[in-house]
Amino acid sequence: MKVCALGFCETARARIVKNGGECLTFDTLAMRSPLGKGTVLLRGPVKARKAERHFGKAPGVPNSTTAPHVRSKGRKFEKARGRRRSRGFKV
Repeated sequence: MKVCALGFCETARARIVKNGGECLTFDTLAMRSPLGKGTVLLRGPVKARKAERHFGKAPGVPNSTTAPHVRSKGRKFEKARGRRRSRGFKV
């Protein structure tokens, strides 16, 4: 399998080469296949950043899965009344 990327770390390159693959950069791919025939383009998840968990509906609004910005993740920090039905009520 030929893999094309902007860059490879040493371990990734070693694993690809060890299994009979080949590591290419985009300039070598363009030389081999100028029109891109027989190539498959893949992208990683765009919204995989940890910060994306805090975007969206406000935390506390019904049916919201947005994470609040909290000082700490302990028992006392935004996990008591108003957050859970077992602690009185849930908003």
